[in-house]
Amino acid sequence: MKVRVHFFAQLRDVTGLSELDLKLQPDATVAEMLEDIYQLKPALRAHHRTLLIGSGVDFVERDHALTDGEELAIMPPVQGG
Repeated sequence: MKVRVHFFAQLRDVTGLSELDLKLQPDATVAEMLEDIYQLKPALRAHHRTLLIGSGVDFVERDHALTDGEELAIMPPVQGG
């Protein structure tokens, strides 16, 4: 299965990417996807506890089962001013 991940705000600087296409196992979860990303971009792991993951217009948990072709957003905590 393939998914596309978009990185936002300072996470673009951390990863050096605005987006990344990943090939995952058919039954992969967000947590498993993150582990694959951390293997490619180890510096992102330091942000693990605060990462927000979006799919479509919803935030999803780490146990969210991914689907082929899904597009995800990885972003830092939302802040207001």
